[in-house]
Amino acid sequence: MSEPLHVVCPACRTTNRLQSTQLGSDPHCGQCRQPLFQGRPAELDEAGFDKQVARSALPVLVDFWAPWCGPCRAMAPAYEQAAHTLEPHVRVAKVNTEEAQALAARLNIRSIPTLALFMDGAEVARQPGALTRPEDIVRWARAQLAAHAT
Repeated sequence: MSEPLHVVCPACRTTNRLQSTQLGSDPHCGQCRQPLFQGRPAELDEAGFDKQVARSALPVLVDFWAPWCGPCRAMAPAYEQAAHTLEPHVRVAKVNTEEAQALAARLNIRSIPTLALFMDGAEVARQPGALTRPEDIVRWARAQLAAHAT
């Protein structure tokens, strides 16, 4: 029997209940009908971040970035490619720290880009600095997931 999971829609923020076996079958939101996984990072504001981290049964990998940051722009294509590999077993997201300054301060984000991995509502790992190859991002995320598996 498959395990039920809560997955938050990146478009409308509705919490959807799925069976774990449905993750690979292109699930859509029951409310807005948008795909729950789009093969690219979900762009989150502070409220969207809080809901994704608090309500999702999936680990949430977040890139904290800013539009003026050269290393952030250099990492963006690799992060987008990593999303193709990590989803649907990890929610891959981005937070623009210029637009979510209070969130960045609350999480003590001191340098950008910074990757942070959240599981069960809490931060479990952080990687400051740009990882510019998709395989490095995937390797780091998988190592952290394995180290923090429950």
